[in-house]
Amino acid sequence: MIKNKQKIIGITGGKGGTGKSTIATALAFGLAKTNKVLLVDADVDCPNDHLLLNIKRNLYREVKQRIPKWDLDKCDKCGLCSQVCKTNSIVAILGKEPIFSPSQCNGCGACVLKCPQNAISWDTKNIGKIYRGQAYNIDLLSGELKENEPISEFIVNELTSIISEIKNDYDYIIIDTAAGTHCPVIAALEECDSVFAVTEPTPLGRHDLELILELLFKMKKENKIILNRCDIGDKNIIESLVCKYSVEIFAEIPYLKDIVLSASKQIPIENKGIDKIIKLLNS
Repeated sequence: MIKNKQKIIGITGGKGGTGKSTIATALAFGLAKTNKVLLVDADVDCPNDHLLLNIKRNLYREVKQRIPKWDLDKCDKCGLCSQVCKTNSIVAILGKEPIFSPSQCNGCGACVLKCPQNAISWDTKNIGKIYRGQAYNIDLLSGELKENEPISEFIVNELTSIISEIKNDYDYIIIDTAAGTHCPVIAALEECDSVFAVTEPTPLGRHDLELILELLFKMKKENKIILNRCDIGDKNIIESLVCKYSVEIFAEIPYLKDIVLSASKQIPIENKGIDKIIKLLNS
C-alpha cells in the first residue's frame, strides 16, 4: 500500500500557535479522500485534533510507567535512595522511613541500584491514555498525558510503538507533534520519513523556526516549510532561513476568515496550499 517513500509525515514547528494541528487535520482530510490515512496526535500535553475534526475518542489502552516500591522490612533507613533521586520524589531522613511522591518520579531506577539492602523493587503507575477514533475515512490515534505527570515522551513512545505495529495498514501516517524542540517532539519525529515545519512570518515565528530547522538538520530529516498566515507579516524574515538551511517554502496559506470559521465549527479545512501538498504526495 506504500505509494512513496514519504509515508510517515511529521507536522511540527518550534513555535506554538502557528496552526500545526489545523494543517495536520486538513492534510489528513485531503489525503483520506483517496488513501488510507492514520492521523496521530502526538501533542500529548494538549491534544486537539479530535476537536478540530469532531471525532469521538474511545479508550484504546492505558500507559503505565515503572516506579519504585519499598520493602520496609528490608529497609535500614540509610537515606541513600533520596540522595540519588534527581527529581526529588524521595525524601528521607536518616533513621526514618523514606517518603515517596509517585507523581514526581520518572522511573530512572537510580534508587533501586543504590539501595544496599535490595529493599526497592518495581511497581507501576498510570501516566496517561491512548485513544482511537474515526471520521472522514481518517483513523485517529491520540495520546493524552495524565494531569500532574511530568514525562510526556513516555506517551509519545507508546504512540510510536503502536505506529510500528500498524503502519503497513496505511498509505499515509500524519504525525502532529507538540511545539518546540524538547524530548516529546524528538520522539515523535524519529518515525517520520519527511517533515513539514509550520511557521508564520513574524520575528517569533522566525526565531523558533530556526530552532526546529536545526533539530531536523541534526536528525537528518527531509523537511520543507509551510508558511501559515503568510500575509500577516514580512515574508523576507523567513527567506533568510531558506537560504541558510537550503530548505524550501513549499506552501503558503493566507490568513482567511473561512479557515477560522471552519476550525471553530469543527469542519475540515480545504485550501489551495493544502491541495498543493496533497498533490505532491499523491504524485
